[in-house]
Amino acid sequence: MLYVKYYVLIIKINPKNMSTRKLEDKNIRKITKVGGHSMSITIPIEIVRELGWREKQKVVVKKKGKNLVISDWKK
Repeated sequence: MLYVKYYVLIIKINPKNMSTRKLEDKNIRKITKVGGHSMSITIPIEIVRELGWREKQKVVVKKKGKNLVISDWKK
């Protein structure tokens, strides 16, 4: 007869102990290097959901003065 034991690890997370960003710093992001010549930033999920964007969706990145404008790609 074969007996199999399963172990379940339950971790309780106390939200009071988790470090969270201040509301005014919520959209501050770091630029990270990807590969040899590219850089990336993450877009807050709230903004992505609000715009209705999906993974692998094509977008257009334009430079406007010292700012970047990211918009949906239109065929």
